[in-house]
Amino acid sequence: MIIITGVTGGIGRFIEEQFAGISTEPIIGIYHNSLPPMSNDSGKITYIKADLTIEADVINMVGSLGSGKDKIKLIHCAGITTNAMLHKMDFSDWQKVISANLDSSFLITKYLLPTMREQCFGKIIFISSVVPQIGVVGTSSYAASKAGLWGLMKTIVKENATKNITCNTLNLGYFNIGMIKDVPEQILNQIIEIVPSKKLGNPMDIFNAIQFIFSSDYLTGSSLNINGGLY
Repeated sequence: MIIITGVTGGIGRFIEEQFAGISTEPIIGIYHNSLPPMSNDSGKITYIKADLTIEADVINMVGSLGSGKDKIKLIHCAGITTNAMLHKMDFSDWQKVISANLDSSFLITKYLLPTMREQCFGKIIFISSVVPQIGVVGTSSYAASKAGLWGLMKTIVKENATKNITCNTLNLGYFNIGMIKDVPEQILNQIIEIVPSKKLGNPMDIFNAIQFIFSSDYLTGSSLNINGGLY
């Protein structure tokens, strides 16, 4: 089965719709807030509402997946951001971002791993970001949480590689999907100007990378940068 978190967001929704169009595997869409209408799922997707920052919710969600016969592939897209310079940021806002982006990654992986280890199979992809690589004003909590995924990923690999479980991150630049649609044109042009390729990414590049990672049993512990050359 393919488990995709954050399906109310632009990237998570896009990935979900692409898999719904081509995959014969069960697709599980995890969402927290309101669920948007999907354009082409044709009833192929099972939706589960869960707050991935709450341990009890994660335990219940994993328990609802069934008997454990289906091999698990996880794409963890869920996450949030906030915009404030560090010296002006409320600690509560810091905690919300760290919890949503990093605690959720720990919890969902922790409770899926026993089944993966029992089956000697698992694919884990964390969606990270170019932001902690380049440094962006006002993103300290987001950058810290996304950088934390790299360390979490490396440890998961060391602990589970002999069980045929792979874990990788996708470090994404700026894509023509999701929150970027709300950015004022002047700011958007400034963003495009700093990208060496001088354009926003196509979300299909993200989906293609996921398929590539899923196709390999030896690709693990890697951070794949999809960013138009922005470092």
